[in-house]
Amino acid sequence: MATTTNTPDLATMMKDMMGAFPMDTKGMEDAFKTQTTLAEKLSAVSIDAAQKSTELSAKWANDTLVRLSAMTQAKSEPADYAKAMTDFASASAEVAAEHMAAFADIAKKVQTESIELMLAAGKDMTEEMTVAAKKASDDVTAATKKASASAK
Repeated sequence: MATTTNTPDLATMMKDMMGAFPMDTKGMEDAFKTQTTLAEKLSAVSIDAAQKSTELSAKWANDTLVRLSAMTQAKSEPADYAKAMTDFASASAEVAAEHMAAFADIAKKVQTESIELMLAAGKDMTEEMTVAAKKASDDVTAATKKASASAK
């Protein structure tokens, strides 16, 4: 006499189990939107800083060329060449300090804006995670009650 074994269908069991604990993709979509918004804002900060740095570099180079042009003009006395070089070096050092301070201001602004964006994004993500965790907890509780009720 042949005996038959009744093996459970694991695929069906897994499908039933996963169906009992549904996934809420809205939380994932919200997190993705928050991340992309943060990336967009950080990119805007970086691009703005790059534009300002480029403008400052171009202005610095132009100012240097104007002073260099004045220095290279023909002089009537040999001492005037030494004075022109001294004036050029002095003006260049002064302008370099001003431009470096301007670069530092740009960097400081980037740092401040980036920190503000990160803090705001962290707050948003924390709020989203709290809402998602509460919803997941409620869903699991409801599914557990439903499974318990159907098992009786």
